Amino acid sequence: MQDKYNPAEVERAAHAHWTARDAYRVTEDAARPKYYACSMLPYPSGKLHMGHVRNYTINDMLTRQLRMQGYNVLMPMGWDAFGLPAENAALKNKVPPAQWTWDNIAYMKRQMQAMGLAIDWSREIATCDPQYYRWNQWLFLKMLEKGIAYRKTQVVNWDPVDQTVLANEQVIDGRGWRTGALVEKREIPGYYLKITDYAQELLDHVQLGGEKATLTGWPDKVRLMQENWIGKSSGVRFAFPHDIRGADGQLIQDGRLYVFTTRADTIMGVTFCAVAPEHPLAQHAAAGNPLLAAFIEDCKKGGTTEAELAAKEKVGMATGLFVTHPLTDEQIPVWVGNYVLMGYGDGAVMGVPGHDERDFAFALKYGLPIEQVVLVDGEEFDFQRWQDWYGDKERGVTINSDNFSGLSHQEAVAAVAHALQEKGLGELKTTWRLRDWGISRQRYWGTPIPIIHCVDCGPQPVPEKDLPVVLPEGLVPDGSGNPLVKSAEFHAGVTCPCCGKAARRETDTMDTFVDSSWYFMRYCDAGNHEAMVDGGTDYWMRDAQRASGGSGMDQYIGGIEHAILHLLYARFWTKVMRDLGLVQVDEPFTRLLTQGMVLNHIYSRRTARGGKEYFWPHDVEHVLDDAGKVAGARLKNAVESADGLLPVGTPIDYEGVGTMSKSKNNGVDPQELIEKYGADTARLYTMFTSPPELTLEWNDAGVEGSHRFLRRVWNFGVRLGALDHGTALASVAGAASLQDVAFGSAARALRLEIHTVLKQVHYDYQRMQYNTVVSGAMKMINALEDFKALDEPGAQVALIEGFGILLRVLYPATPHITHALWSQLGYAGVLGDLLDAPWPQVDPSALVQDELELVLQINGKLRGAIRVPASADKAAIEAAALASDEFHKFAEGRAARKVVVVPGRLVNVVV
Repeated sequence: MQDKYNPAEVERAAHAHWTARDAYRVTEDAARPKYYACSMLPYPSGKLHMGHVRNYTINDMLTRQLRMQGYNVLMPMGWDAFGLPAENAALKNKVPPAQWTWDNIAYMKRQMQAMGLAIDWSREIATCDPQYYRWNQWLFLKMLEKGIAYRKTQVVNWDPVDQTVLANEQVIDGRGWRTGALVEKREIPGYYLKITDYAQELLDHVQLGGEKATLTGWPDKVRLMQENWIGKSSGVRFAFPHDIRGADGQLIQDGRLYVFTTRADTIMGVTFCAVAPEHPLAQHAAAGNPLLAAFIEDCKKGGTTEAELAAKEKVGMATGLFVTHPLTDEQIPVWVGNYVLMGYGDGAVMGVPGHDERDFAFALKYGLPIEQVVLVDGEEFDFQRWQDWYGDKERGVTINSDNFSGLSHQEAVAAVAHALQEKGLGELKTTWRLRDWGISRQRYWGTPIPIIHCVDCGPQPVPEKDLPVVLPEGLVPDGSGNPLVKSAEFHAGVTCPCCGKAARRETDTMDTFVDSSWYFMRYCDAGNHEAMVDGGTDYWMRDAQRASGGSGMDQYIGGIEHAILHLLYARFWTKVMRDLGLVQVDEPFTRLLTQGMVLNHIYSRRTARGGKEYFWPHDVEHVLDDAGKVAGARLKNAVESADGLLPVGTPIDYEGVGTMSKSKNNGVDPQELIEKYGADTARLYTMFTSPPELTLEWNDAGVEGSHRFLRRVWNFGVRLGALDHGTALASVAGAASLQDVAFGSAARALRLEIHTVLKQVHYDYQRMQYNTVVSGAMKMINALEDFKALDEPGAQVALIEGFGILLRVLYPATPHITHALWSQLGYAGVLGDLLDAPWPQVDPSALVQDELELVLQINGKLRGAIRVPASADKAAIEAAALASDEFHKFAEGRAARKVVVVPGRLVNVVV
């Protein structure tokens, strides 16, 4: 074997071996326990980043270790290949999104293979492959049949220059990301999925402390995020009557302005109502008020999400319209508020400035009345300053509320609801923050929605026999809208399935969350072109002990940034597939690990023109203060910048650490790392530096340290290979043969250390704490290197056994170097290929100690240690303590008054 560790050679040989064996191809096997572990599939952006390396190495360690334990383990991979970045790249590079995407997939796949990941590539999928997205279309049509999918108008962001719809993330400060044009709001038809029909079940399974909760293998923070997004609220929906009529003379919305509130106890404090800019009352008022019409148009510019509106200044304008308070008959003014969303509830809210912080600020801004209708003992209401107790439901009691005064929150809500119901104006109601999922996107690079539009028959589903509706891959977006609209190839020869007349295809494509909502099931049946899912899904996505129901995949791994929408949509999609009889599980993921981000230092400076530019960490050095803390940074290399060449020593701003990003020049290219140190070093570093669920702060010195450790392992293997260890190998082939070996004291001590660490390592593997697994491997190599008694009985057996345990413990993290050492030292000949070698078992006899080391204290202070036979009783331990040099030194001639023995731990002598 080579004297020096050469990562490139070692990894090339390992890959050739695994490829020749087709080592990672997995098939269903009822004779073995199955385990399905899956990482969230990547977007093919062009290159892997260190977050990918960390995520996939976590999955790989899990896969390899479980395989050694006899499990049939599936680790698949695919590509979330549709989406906006490909269109943006197409605009920039003038190439079809398909070409850009497939080129990136090929490159990233080679990077993954270089990492040595145990992926079953026979199951690879790409969501832009018609053989994949045909099943998106097929299930959409099934949902349409069942009424789960439906069509309605939706409010979108419209760029009037590019003549295209923009995603929320493409709207920056109210303007289109590319043109800079002020974005408009338009209502256009689109398709929705009734995720709200599943709201209660989605909540039940995830709710912390809920009786029906099944997702107990998920992090609590993710479950809480899902719970809050679903947002179940119990309150009262009621109407403010009115006599406002439209141009046709009919009452607008039947003469009722409906709102929903969880604070019906404050109904007597209503001083205004606010409606969304798109609300019928707002539109009616604007028809005769140019200033209001202009205000409403201004409101329509910018974001449409709750988060965006929450960050905006709350502004409004009076409509001049009034509605009637349902209990007092008082006339209540109607305002238009930019903070009210038409898509949430009824698009209107009651304004109670006295007990809602947002309404309080709004009322102060526009001089609207503020009335106190809740009292908390010991608190004084200030009509000019908001205090948190104004909204206290727990301590508050109603006042200034006529017959409802003197009631607690719950009592008042019940009484008000009853009064409104008696009037036929309201009722207790449960509402949800969750809204139906709009899947229509007015973009090109996505799954075509399988609908044909006929002038006479209206929208018609594409017949199942005509699926997939194939997306033309040669189109290049030019910024003037969705190219499908102008594509003759896409529209050619389309006829109505109902009447046979010429028709046109739907040009909207599906939200890319559709693609990622079920891909993990397709892995199980990736080669089946006759069905969406089949027997493979039944095997991998189901607990064999359960006839139906429960959760599916054993372990899912991905970033916390996907904790809400992706996971929520995947859960919904699974439940729909269950109800259509396609799968037998209620939830897709039994256990969830959200790995931490990979962070690196961020360095920047302002340019002469006020812009901001970032610098690579390798070009910068820290400036430390007198206490040794980072006070700033400066260039250690000359760097070309927007202001010309910056010389060495130029001051640079240090922004601390943040997520690795291309835009901030603080990423680390895994390919460069592999070429310099090898894949095993990259894998080992990402596993050792931090627990999987916590952030990892990049450190070049830490990478060097990981590489040095692997060289130590290699060098020890070289030393071991120089010994005549054939007999020793035969002894470790089975635990029974080790019982016949007479070990000397040093060999017994080595075995004690190795098996003690192995016991902890096995526990750490079970809880996926891979950083401490690597720490255990480091303890093992220390013990092996420190062993010098080569002439002692059993020495070679102890070394061969210990190094074999180390290689198997380390193998899931660093498969290449361990494969090479395992093969070249002859372990494969007696224990089989490392891929399927048996996981090492703790030998109870190795944990039996001849001697114990006990801490020695004098009057409670640590003074040293004593060694006693493991069988020593209390009297023998006391005698050893009193005979020790430490006792005679620190007792200073005083007699022992008492000796306290804590078995197995310490002796305290009181003098």
